[in-house]
Amino acid sequence: MGKLTVLALRVVLVVLLAGSVFVQAVMVPLLAVDLEELDGQLAHLRTPILALVFLGIVTVQVVLVCVWRLVTMVRRGTVFSHAAFRYVHVVIGAIVAAALLLFALAVLLAPGEAVAPGVVLLMCGAVVAVLGVALIVLVLRMLLAQAVARDVEAARMRAELAEVI
Repeated sequence: MGKLTVLALRVVLVVLLAGSVFVQAVMVPLLAVDLEELDGQLAHLRTPILALVFLGIVTVQVVLVCVWRLVTMVRRGTVFSHAAFRYVHVVIGAIVAAALLLFALAVLLAPGEAVAPGVVLLMCGAVVAVLGVALIVLVLRMLLAQAVARDVEAARMRAELAEVI
């Protein structure tokens, strides 16, 4: 991966991380104010909704930090090591957690008539899409495992060849 590509990706990651912090610091409190104005039917959902939104943003931030660490490993040429699996596992866990949080939000909004059933159905469809992303990352993890195994095998063969020479 070239230096320009790494720099561009890091700029994107910083912008996304700053944006997520802005949303946590400014937009979530504004959402809290808007939720105070709800009628009595949804007033009891204010705290759970805010908690789910806040935790959903945290899952995005965790993924961004792990991708930053993986990009650093790529730049150093150490991504094909067992240390990379830690970050990939955290990414998969954060994506699954985000899907569960989104499903919990859909479940919270489903009863009653305050939210249209189509919106809840769309949220459940988004849960499936997010879980699909987790499965894609899992497949990429398997490819990383194969690459690490081949790298270890190549190092072993180089060592044997060096002994022969």
